[in-house]
This record gives sequence, C-alpha cells and structure tokens, in this order.
Amino acid sequence: MKKILIYPFIGILFLSLSSFAFHKFYVGVFQVDYAAEKKMIQITSRIFVDDLNNGIEKKYHKKTFVGTEKETQADLDLLKKYLAENFTIKINGQAKPITFLSKEVEGDVLICYSRIKDIDKFKTIEISNTILVDWSSEQQNITHISAFGTKRSVLFTESSRKELLKY
Repeated sequence: MKKILIYPFIGILFLSLSSFAFHKFYVGVFQVDYAAEKKMIQITSRIFVDDLNNGIEKKYHKKTFVGTEKETQADLDLLKKYLAENFTIKINGQAKPITFLSKEVEGDVLICYSRIKDIDKFKTIEISNTILVDWSSEQQNITHISAFGTKRSVLFTESSRKELLKY
C-alpha cells in the first residue's frame, strides 16, 4: 500500500519542481529618442547588472562591480569604455560621439543615460548594438527608436548587430 502512494507522490513532486525550474534570459532594453527641439538624441539603456559585470570581465579580463556597493571609479571607467565600444550611432553615415551622463540601479538592472548633442534633422540613423552578445550567444538587445513622430523597434542578436533606419 505504501508503494502505491509513494510513486504517485514522487511523480507529482517531480512535476511540480520541474515546472518551477529557473531559466535565465539574456536581454537588454534600449531607448533611443530624437528630441528635435533640443537637437539631441537621448539614450536610455537597461541591462542586468550581473550579466554586464560578466561581459566586462570577459572582454577586459578584470573583475568589476558596476552597480554594486563595491563599485570603484575604475569600474565606472570600464563601463563607459564598454558602452562606447559596443553601442554606436551614425547619423547620415557619420559616427557621432555618445556622452555618458549618469546611471542608476533599479533592482538587478543598471539604467544608463547618455546623449548625442548637436543633431539636426537627419535622413538615416545607423545603430550598432553588441552589448553582451560576445559574452552570451543568447543575448538579445531590444532597441526602441523614436524620431519624427515614428516609433520603431529593432532586435539585435549575435547574428544581427547593426541596423540602418531611413527617415
């Protein structure tokens, strides 16, 4: 009698625990807004803190603590370097310097604020977003672009790292 009750109980327990298995996802969300009245492109990046630190460590072979209590100025400098090398924008075919403004942590997500100044009306914007794709082949970067009253979304992955949008 005990065996009859034990096997179904083990089966139910296994199914219950396996349905709650944790599966990590690798995603970053980026917002690129053209503010015509300010002649500026405003960029907001949302990236998981632990993934970002792992990606920076893999690229520069240095352990970092970006977005944690242990963060140092050297960590912040590497963050800025990493973002500059892995997120670029060309306006009408010309690369534009992105200025890092600030960051904040919300839960386990690092939110970074950046901008590009002195941007007049443009015909094309080319975005290259390779944030964390070299660290994890599963990384996906969703990038929302708002300009001239239109909103577009682009998915950047290991196989799709660059997008040219025409206005």
